[in-house]
Amino acid sequence: MKPISIFILSLIFSLSFGQTQNLITPEKIENSVQKNHLNTVLFLDKVITLENLKENNLLKNMIFQEDKDLDIRVFMDNSLVNSLHELDPTLTADELLKKGNYQFSFYVDEKLIYVENLNTGAGTIENKKVKTNFRIPLISSNNEDSWGKYLWSRFYLVHGGIDALTAGNHTLEIEIRPYLKSTSVKTGRLIAKGEINLTVPKKDISEKQIALQPIKSNSGWEVSTEKFNTEKIRNLNQKIAENRFRDITSIVVVKNNKLLIEEYFNNSGRDSLQDTRSVGKSFASALAGIAIKEGHLKNENQTLGEFYHLKEFQHYTSKKDSVTLKSLLTMSSAFEGNDEDEDSPGNEENMYPTDNWVKFTLDVPMTDNKIGGKWSYFTAGVVVVGDILDQKVPNGLENYAKEKLFNPLEIKNYKWQYTPQHKISLAGGLKMNALDFAKFGQLYKNNGEWKGKKVIDKAWIKKSFTNYFPENKDFEGYGYLFGEKYIRLEAKVLRRINAVEMVVTKSLCSLKFL
Repeated sequence: MKPISIFILSLIFSLSFGQTQNLITPEKIENSVQKNHLNTVLFLDKVITLENLKENNLLKNMIFQEDKDLDIRVFMDNSLVNSLHELDPTLTADELLKKGNYQFSFYVDEKLIYVENLNTGAGTIENKKVKTNFRIPLISSNNEDSWGKYLWSRFYLVHGGIDALTAGNHTLEIEIRPYLKSTSVKTGRLIAKGEINLTVPKKDISEKQIALQPIKSNSGWEVSTEKFNTEKIRNLNQKIAENRFRDITSIVVVKNNKLLIEEYFNNSGRDSLQDTRSVGKSFASALAGIAIKEGHLKNENQTLGEFYHLKEFQHYTSKKDSVTLKSLLTMSSAFEGNDEDEDSPGNEENMYPTDNWVKFTLDVPMTDNKIGGKWSYFTAGVVVVGDILDQKVPNGLENYAKEKLFNPLEIKNYKWQYTPQHKISLAGGLKMNALDFAKFGQLYKNNGEWKGKKVIDKAWIKKSFTNYFPENKDFEGYGYLFGEKYIRLEAKVLRRINAVEMVVTKSLCSLKFL
């Protein structure tokens, strides 16, 4: 019996050691304020270093102002990675940090408003391994950049925080837990919490800011005389004036080919050029369709191997030769590029500093995914679409776009973003005024016609609006560089004009299909 007992004890010791070998010794807790406030979220109205932090700096009450500092200092009794280790003792520290991070829960007046599992890329790996405290600016008067700034924006502007924090007195509470995601999300014990009493002042909004703006002459559109619920638009204007919707510059609503609403905000006007950001990718789809219809490209099933000597680029595999234009248009090319993943080799932020965006893209490795099978937001792939078009259309893509798209729509004032080779970039950043954006939307609404002239083939528009990933029920859908959620906006807005409140948060560009 003795040898068996020794064996069992040895086995228990081995298992116990295996479960604790991934623990990392955290930093020593030596600061007196931290010792007094372990597992606490503390609130401050100014930036104070840990060394200079005093008890009288900690706030229980404050007047909440959107342009003033709101800092939090989080004190824990262990590092994040060790808290994650409690959820899965079998993973190494690096594996844990690839699958988990902090979970933040925001409560207003004891009501849960928003929960976010922080992106695994937020925060440095070394800090999450050893640090037992961290400071995050939620609001910074100096516009200090951090993941906390965006966390707060998502809580406050997108997920109802601003509606909960109405004028008056409120309690804001933040709870922090570790989370780990594999097939499902596991949440650990509470590692810090804190609350503050906020007094929210009433905003002074003038009647001029709320009133509907009249449509001025010479818009280039016939003005609609149709009636609509003006109180809904006054409501929307008040929210914009209260800065509930940030950086809104313009709203244009076109119904039945007539201009119904035209309003401008934040020092913007009819002639102001608005940045389309990634909505500019939809222009890439339009130009590809025009080029195919005119025979400059055979069809969207042509492959990269027909346009490039891909063996000259890094990470070559014959699979790259088979990547189709269609897969680039639907963002399912199987390149290892994902703009939503900071660690992805093909992330657009890795592309912009390089001196050749096309080479960057074609150097990106391939995944094991089937070409056309899995959607992954890949801006760099759209740059390649633009380069192919520039190769194949007469006189280059910039001239082609002017002749075939902008001239027919009578759009004269616009600015492209350019690649380092000074070729127009179809990845985004095209600037136009709001009324010209509306023309592009109306073009699609009219199945490719503008003032009786065919600009884009109707069949191409149907392809562009097709959802090529219907089997993914959790995905909003994607066509040829058109997201399904934007395609569906038209009916919502025309059914109820107050739906503009929802649309406008997505940016002016979201209205382009009216």
